[in-house]
This record gives sequence, structure tokens and C-alpha cells, in this order.
Amino acid sequence: MSNMSSQTGLIIAIVLAAILISGSLIFLGFELTRVSVTKIAIDDAELAQKINVGIEKYVRKERAALEKAHARNAKHVRRVSGTRDHIYGNLNAKISLIEYSDFECPFCKRFHLTAKQLVDVSGGKVNWVYRHFPLAFHNPGAQKQAEASECANALGGQTAFWKYADTIYERTKSNGDGFPLNNLVPLAREIGLDERTFQTCLDSEKYMPRVKEDLIEGAQIGINGTPGNILLNNETGAVMLKMGAVPLATLQAGVEQLLN
Repeated sequence: MSNMSSQTGLIIAIVLAAILISGSLIFLGFELTRVSVTKIAIDDAELAQKINVGIEKYVRKERAALEKAHARNAKHVRRVSGTRDHIYGNLNAKISLIEYSDFECPFCKRFHLTAKQLVDVSGGKVNWVYRHFPLAFHNPGAQKQAEASECANALGGQTAFWKYADTIYERTKSNGDGFPLNNLVPLAREIGLDERTFQTCLDSEKYMPRVKEDLIEGAQIGINGTPGNILLNNETGAVMLKMGAVPLATLQAGVEQLLN
């Protein structure tokens, strides 16, 4: 009985000790976890900051390299032709803003007014050349609108082209379906073009190759988004790439640099 009591007492003592040790370890474990999480959180914050700085440096470096490469390609841009291109402003301007654009691009919509303003305040030094670059994810809208603008040009010349293009940009909500395709023919009628002839032109897809030609040319010189803008000195051949919906002041600074 004595041995049994001793054994029982020993067992109880061991169990109690185990409980106390376990409790201590559990408490210590939570404490260690709390300290560890805090330390990790601090390290993560510092690491995130360092990573962000590194990413920003990398992005700047890659962007600069990309822009440099694109600028080299931009030198091969097709020269402006009064018989082939849509030109707003002085046909003999020393500087051309060549824009590769997409009727359904929201940034092109915003830039459209900027490009026009650049020409209007340039005193005849700058003209604006519009070329098509319908992005695949904006089709069929962007492609059909581009073809429609060519039909407008065929029926009414440059005046009709710019009026048609200006109106689409003014009214579209952008992003692929911003200007309903069933409004393309009524718009032609609205600006004074023959509706039936315009409908025939649009249905024939006569100008699909013309639009795709601009797209391929743009891609070959490094245009990969819209608006893709190139400032060209028509006399020296010097070029300057200005990608995106850049502000008027940026364009004017580029023009001045090319003029000097």
C-alpha cells in the first residue's frame, strides 16, 4: 500500500510537473511568437521599403532603356505625305506630330484635344498627322471606326475626315464599345455625307487594309500602345518619341528642342 501510494504520489508529481512545464512552454511559446511576429513585421516593412525602392529604380532603368530603343526605331517612321496622310494644320510645317491612335482609347480621347491645341497655337510651325492603331482588345469597335473615318475621307476629303474623327472622340465613352457601330452611318449623314454611299463603303471593308497598314507600320517602329506620338522635324529627319497622353507643355518643349 505504501509502495502504491509512493508510486501514485510520484505519478501525480510527474503529471503536475509536466503540466507546469507545458504551461511554461505554452506561455513562453506565445511570448516568443509575439516577439517573433513583431520582429518579422518590422523586417517585412523594411524589406518592403527596400523592395519598392529597388523596383522603382528597375522600372526607371527599364523604361529609359525601352524609350531609348523605341526612339531609335522611331527614326524609321514613314515620312509625311500630303496625298496619303490625314494632316491637320500647315501642310508645309517644319514639325509634324505623328500620332498612332485608337478611336476607342480613353487616353487618345483626352489627347485628341491636346494635339489640336498644339497645332493651333504653333503659328504654323507644327502640323498633326493622324494614323490608325486600333488595339485588338478594342475591336471590332476601334477597327470599324477607323475604316469609317477612311470612308468619310473618301467621300468628303480631309475636312470630312477630321469632322468625323473629332465627333467620334467627342462622343465615345471609350474602351471598346464607347461608340455604337450602328451610329457610324448616321454620323456620316449628320456631317453631310451621302448615307447610302457611305454605307456601301463601310460594308465593303474597302479600307480595312489601309487601317492595318498603319497598324503594321506603327508596330514595326516600336509603337505598342496608344496614343503613340512621334515629333518629326521634316527638314532634318530628327525625331522625338512622346508616348501617351502627354500634356501640351511637354509637346511644346519637344517642338522647341527639334527646332533649335
